[in-house]
Amino acid sequence: MSGPPLLLAEFGDPETLLDAARRARDAGWRGLDAHVPFAIEGLTEALGLPPTRLRLAMLAGGVACGLFDYGLQWYSAVYDYPFDAGGRPLHSWPAFLIPTFEAVVIGAVLAGVVGFLLATGLPRLHHPAFAAHGFDRASQDRFFLAVADPAVDAARLAAALDGLAPLSIREVG
Repeated sequence: MSGPPLLLAEFGDPETLLDAARRARDAGWRGLDAHVPFAIEGLTEALGLPPTRLRLAMLAGGVACGLFDYGLQWYSAVYDYPFDAGGRPLHSWPAFLIPTFEAVVIGAVLAGVVGFLLATGLPRLHHPAFAAHGFDRASQDRFFLAVADPAVDAARLAAALDGLAPLSIREVG
């Protein structure tokens, strides 16, 4: 894999990681990521990540599936096989609402799952950080800031994080 080297700074608590992420963002570095064992309030803003568009994708998926389902029901009941049962109109829209609602829910969920997988690049079978010594603790009690910017080396990162006392700074991959 070619590209800039990945620098990992390891921290023991989430507050220090937030401070480090803010410093790296304020320095103008790109390719910031964090690996943490639980969700941290404000980490997205500290990393400078753009807002998610997943809600819009889910809305579009739900509306598209709902329109398709309603159109399919209308086509089959009105045009393809018109069957007058009990003198009701062929386009009996109240009967179409429940399946249409279910299609909206399923379409939104499927769009959300696919959008999430595409946005996060999952399933990712290999990442350089996975080979770093001690990285398995990112799912237990350690907090890692990853910097993948070609303009940054370990010395610059250490200088930027001065006073935060990272447990380690290492280059991987």
